Amino acid sequence: MSRNTTDPPGPAADGPPRPAADPPAAGPLDGVRVVELAGIGPGPFAAMLLADLGADVVRVDRPGPSPLGGDPARDVTNRNKRSVLVDLKSPGGPDRVRALASRADILIEGYRPGVAERLGVGPEECLAANSALVYGRMTGWGQAGPLAPTAGHDIGYIATAGALSMIGARDGRPVFPANLLGDYAGGSLYLTTGVLAALLTARTTGRGQVVDAAIVDGTAHLTALFWGMLAEGTWQDGRGRNTLDGGCPHYDVYETADGGWMAVGALEPQFYAVFVRLLGVAGEDLPDRTDPRNWPALRALFTSRFRSATRAEWTAVFEGTDACVAPVLSLREASAHPHLAARGTYTEAHGITQPAPAPRFSSTPGTLRRPPAAPGAHTPEVARDWGVPELLKDAC
Repeated sequence: MSRNTTDPPGPAADGPPRPAADPPAAGPLDGVRVVELAGIGPGPFAAMLLADLGADVVRVDRPGPSPLGGDPARDVTNRNKRSVLVDLKSPGGPDRVRALASRADILIEGYRPGVAERLGVGPEECLAANSALVYGRMTGWGQAGPLAPTAGHDIGYIATAGALSMIGARDGRPVFPANLLGDYAGGSLYLTTGVLAALLTARTTGRGQVVDAAIVDGTAHLTALFWGMLAEGTWQDGRGRNTLDGGCPHYDVYETADGGWMAVGALEPQFYAVFVRLLGVAGEDLPDRTDPRNWPALRALFTSRFRSATRAEWTAVFEGTDACVAPVLSLREASAHPHLAARGTYTEAHGITQPAPAPRFSSTPGTLRRPPAAPGAHTPEVARDWGVPELLKDAC
């Protein structure tokens, strides 16, 4: 695996060290200041993404243990950040956060609706301190609506948005993909897109605004393609019946002789031809794959063939071809895959194997500059760098 590094270049081979040029940018968001009010799930991940891209993210942690426990040094979503401790329920706590907000470009919070306002750090107070501030709000249900004040988690948000009903076998239960679909795809990525779009507006007009990023909204937005297919009658409103949800035998997963799995995505005719040839069934009188009535017979044939060899054997057959077939890898296996290793998709930094920053930029790549921030570890440093001496008054 590749290793990210921020070590300066060594001396020139033909002489003494040269004077340092301007330091390279930390990423495309170098110079952007972000305040993150500590939370769990999609808010921290969104702030990590901004930090990976070079933003100076200051996480405002509360005194006491983390809500989820665990070792802060292993919380990868807190990499590239700095942390200060502020008790928002103390008399001076809100003033310190507002002082940070007055010097920030973006603020991210993930409280239930109304909590930030009760703490004195809501949009009205923070925008009064900084009219160009982008105030990003990350919730499951959104800032308004009948469910807005209630608790929830990823599984409930994607269930309500309709996405969970699409995942799983036709006659089985819905399958939830950890918290990747709601928290991170429907939540973090939409919050990040929203605050960056609002930042462009603020840079142009000098006016900030509030970004209401709800997981139910983002997850519903992700299903746009399927609403179009529903409208034209090419998608059935039930899982396991369609081309992309496991209903189609040439877009599915198959168990191998050793209990492994192979993922098949041979949708286009030219790729399907390679797939059936390498699977060893091309010479048989295959039924027409475009007729869903033939799908059960094709699935039975593919199932039998895949069970005749191990995952490693099938990987050797298909890898590097246009059959669109891949082994289903675990996290640890994925980090060692030759293609991902060659790209540096996973990296080792600060003693932890983890995903490298994404996406990639030709001139201002993201970097892994700091290990996960320990709560409160950077209070004096941030007070100096951001010019917020209030952080040092009765510091937690």
